Amino acid sequence: MLKLVQATSARAEDDATTIDLDELCRLAARQMLATALLAERQAYLDAHAELVDGTGKRLVVGNGYAKQREVMTGAGMVEVKAPRVDDRRQGEHYRSAILPVYMRKSPKVTEVLPLLYLRGLSTGDFAPALGEFFGSGAGLSSSTVCRLTESWQAEHQTWSGRDLSGLDYVYWWVDGVHFNVRLEDDRLCCLVIVGVRPDGTKELVALADGYRESKESWAELLRSLRDRGLAGPVLAVGDGALGFWAALRGVFPATKEQRCWVHKTANCIDALPKRLQPQAKSAVQAIYNAATRTDAVSAASSFADAFRDFPKATKKIMDELDVLLAFYDFPVEHWLHLRTTNPIESTFSTVRLRTKVTRGAGSRKAALAMAYKLLDAAQARWHKISAPELVPLVRAGATFIDGKLQERRPAETEPAVADTGTVAA
Repeated sequence: MLKLVQATSARAEDDATTIDLDELCRLAARQMLATALLAERQAYLDAHAELVDGTGKRLVVGNGYAKQREVMTGAGMVEVKAPRVDDRRQGEHYRSAILPVYMRKSPKVTEVLPLLYLRGLSTGDFAPALGEFFGSGAGLSSSTVCRLTESWQAEHQTWSGRDLSGLDYVYWWVDGVHFNVRLEDDRLCCLVIVGVRPDGTKELVALADGYRESKESWAELLRSLRDRGLAGPVLAVGDGALGFWAALRGVFPATKEQRCWVHKTANCIDALPKRLQPQAKSAVQAIYNAATRTDAVSAASSFADAFRDFPKATKKIMDELDVLLAFYDFPVEHWLHLRTTNPIESTFSTVRLRTKVTRGAGSRKAALAMAYKLLDAAQARWHKISAPELVPLVRAGATFIDGKLQERRPAETEPAVADTGTVAA
């Protein structure tokens, strides 16, 4: 057990060697680790104390310590000598659960390295940035991070071919996200799908390399999802400029379409003079914030009348009004989620940060792997959709009018019973 003894003031003044807080943490971690390893070995020895050979000698005994090594932990670099066991039983070996044989970094440190890289720390910055904290630059070189990116590429490839027959997503958000690739001429277009499970949780459904969000690229991705057992969603939300919609109608024709109001508003405002943009923005917001579809249609008509001198702007709203107002056929609690593709946009802000620091990923595969790891890590922080208990009703085909659940009539829920009575003679 580590003990701290309060030194006298005179002794403290004479003592030229002082221990700072970080060093104290490392000393405590080293002693606690040594104590835990000894306790683990003793438990193993006690569990096999009754095993003896023909001469009465124990088959499982302690056997000193292994050579000292350094292990990188959250408290810094810790020196440790792992206690050994001589297990003379055939085919049996002692393995520490606390400190595996080849461990040089704790699992938490192993996790934090890729996250720091993804969040914006360049490979060449690892050693100077973290070396002093960990007490060594070992394991923090750029080559280590390069090996990580290679493993992420393999992980993304495996994930992209996974079986989907046991999964279901009621809502989809879709988008094509562009960012630079440093070693190649073309920009990468990530085709992204995020879905809502029947329990209301959000998950990454697909992430693939597309070509300018084309119909062919989206169709290839959607066919892959279908062929691996995934059913189409009830509703898909996305930007109107995507080739996704034409591909969706060919692969999952029953899926309803909802256009993103954020993208649509921006496109509409850009087609107007700057002096009118604040007024137009308020008029557009009045459409999608209306309490009912009827009110939304009325607000859209008012918008069209107010800006009739700018048909290029009004057509962007009026020509797609049906798919802009599709959310009214779903629970009112879900409207906030269904009107925009914000779940994708907000998450990809970290991807743009990462590529800005490195002036673009090195290759398309590396960029895809980077985006995949970011989204995979972000999933744990995604909140459930509001009123998750209503999601199964949406999948079951329940009817919602202006966001309110409609009760089914008895004739719609109960099968007709045949008349079995006899006719009087």
